[in-house]
Amino acid sequence: MIATTPEQIKALRAAGKILAGVLADVAALAKEGVSTAELDLACEHAIRARGAVPAFLDYQPDGASYPFPASLCVALNDEVVHGIPNEKRILRRGDILTIDAGLSYQGYFVDAARTVCIGECDQGAHKLIAAAKEALQGAIAAARPGAHTGDIGAVVAGIAGKYNLDVVRDLGGHGVGTTPHEKPYIPNEGRRGEGEELVAGMVLAVEPILAEGKGDIVLDEDEWTYRTEDGKRAVHVEETILITEGGAEVLTA
Repeated sequence: MIATTPEQIKALRAAGKILAGVLADVAALAKEGVSTAELDLACEHAIRARGAVPAFLDYQPDGASYPFPASLCVALNDEVVHGIPNEKRILRRGDILTIDAGLSYQGYFVDAARTVCIGECDQGAHKLIAAAKEALQGAIAAARPGAHTGDIGAVVAGIAGKYNLDVVRDLGGHGVGTTPHEKPYIPNEGRRGEGEELVAGMVLAVEPILAEGKGDIVLDEDEWTYRTEDGKRAVHVEETILITEGGAEVLTA
């Protein structure tokens, strides 16, 4: 969406603040021995307790054969995005966990993701997470009026390459605001000056997705979970931003 009124911007800021708190609550519970189903229940409770509505629960985008059955997307290690929480999926020491949630508040949607280590992770995991966070900050800095979606992709891919990592090309960010997913598509690889031009008021979910091996992905039998094709680990970080005349304001910080 393009936010044009103070009321819209106020509601989006409130929604972003709520989601940031929700993800902080869920991340604090993500410890060895906890199931991903427990994290999902905590996520839904935290969203509703704050007066918001889960955006992912029962969401069925075009092409999906059935609605997503949870409020939280989880991804462990070689899982990339859209993992379904399960009581049998128990967090183990050394896991890389991504938690991804969206919500609506006063009719406006926001979306964000965090990646954390469960207990002690190896150096490779720390490098992967640090690179993704750096790519996210670079993407946010590139998001300003007059820039293009390709500028964001170029920054993300450049930072991934600096760490000898790859990007997941088949997935990326997107517009958000009045629905969970809107145009434009925000690639994680691109050329500067190409793609849709960014304008003030745009609300975007920017989400670098980096992989230790190749960025090729496959879809699991559950028809939601994407994994790396080569079985190497991947991470996903995401913020919802508002493009202003002075640059990007992070709504979900």
